[in-house]
Amino acid sequence: MEKLFGTDGIRGVAGEYPLDYSSVYALGKALISLLQAKGLEPKVLIGRDTRESGVWLEEALFAGIREKKGEAVTAGIIPTSAISFLTKKYSFSAGIVISASHNPYHDNGIKVFSSEGMKISDKWEEQLEKAVSSANKTSQKEKAEILLHPAFRRDYVDFLESQFSPEKLHRNIKVVLDCANGASFSIAPQVFSDLGLEVTTLNNSPDGRNINENCGSLYPQYLSRKVIETQADLGIAFDGDADRAVWVDEKGNVLNGDHTLFVLSRFMREKGRLRSNNIVATTMSNMGLENALEKLGLKLIRTQVGDKYVLEEMIKIKANLGGEQSGHTIFLDDCPTGDGILTSVKWLEAMAEFNLPASRLVDDFDEYPQVLRNVRVRKKTDFNQFPEIVKTIENIKSQLETSGRMEVRFSGTEPMARIMIEGKDKTLLEQYCQEMATIIHKYLGN
Repeated sequence: MEKLFGTDGIRGVAGEYPLDYSSVYALGKALISLLQAKGLEPKVLIGRDTRESGVWLEEALFAGIREKKGEAVTAGIIPTSAISFLTKKYSFSAGIVISASHNPYHDNGIKVFSSEGMKISDKWEEQLEKAVSSANKTSQKEKAEILLHPAFRRDYVDFLESQFSPEKLHRNIKVVLDCANGASFSIAPQVFSDLGLEVTTLNNSPDGRNINENCGSLYPQYLSRKVIETQADLGIAFDGDADRAVWVDEKGNVLNGDHTLFVLSRFMREKGRLRSNNIVATTMSNMGLENALEKLGLKLIRTQVGDKYVLEEMIKIKANLGGEQSGHTIFLDDCPTGDGILTSVKWLEAMAEFNLPASRLVDDFDEYPQVLRNVRVRKKTDFNQFPEIVKTIENIKSQLETSGRMEVRFSGTEPMARIMIEGKDKTLLEQYCQEMATIIHKYLGN
């Protein structure tokens, strides 16, 4: 049986298996059958980002759900985390998000949430994979009436705005938002305007194809220029489905999810909001974060890459703050999913409370040089099957010793091998990274 779910749901080229009409229709049917088998009411909430393929993918899901006598409602174009939040609030048995996050427009994906607003378990994923893989193919596209409830959007906006009181602001705050022509394009500007900030917005005119195109969290250099040009206090860049955010301080410096965890762990500790002294991140987080947290009396707990693994560890050790360097941040007391807009509101709260510019909030965080490289592969074959790859990994790690780290893994969402090396000498790190990339390309490159 082919594995369809990666670390962030099903993802691929829209129109190709498993994101062709027939397979998505089968997924809608399979989800309702699974809910019924579990004794749950067959009610599903759906949301999507701005990709042009999201329209017919939503129609395919609706048709499959209706075929099995299920009930589906859509919140329309809305961030991923909104579906997590609304699924739990309104007691839907499952939530579905149609999005490929930071990927280009021709890709799309499907994420499935449980009634608790969390990504479904591996067992549920396996059952859905089995049903989709064994389903009969159909070329006929069923007509499906899409039920849109605009009130869901207002509920989500109200939730975000309730997290901060504008009276806490000591002065006028200017922000620049890069909405990546994605799911945050209308909601984020509204939230920050309602909170009394002076807002400049970039890339908030989606056309179905310009999502993430040289904009958003993957391309913060353009935001950086705008922050300096407008003399803004903070720049915020979202990805396509707005479940993550990265920052630009008033000097134009780009800050990532590690900076977020440092700033907000210190803020939450001082406000008595941390449940424990453990902050959860992944193997990708910088050693500088680990050192900075240690000085605060906090401990960094690492998991494998993927926000679902961060969440699992948070629940296991009863931590309420965790995230990824890429910008996913989870505030478990508020929402069990990374939420770029919610995280932005929390940043604003920290800035107001400390009454400091963004650059000063990270004064005590000394980031180690870090080199990243992606190598496109034809197949994700276990590295252990290639003695030369294993030998190269071991040699580099032994040379880094205790002054650095290297992580080599396959992407959970793309046909890529990802290399991360960090230490004190960037020139040396780049040499190691090139050596590692060359050997992986030799055996697995396409």
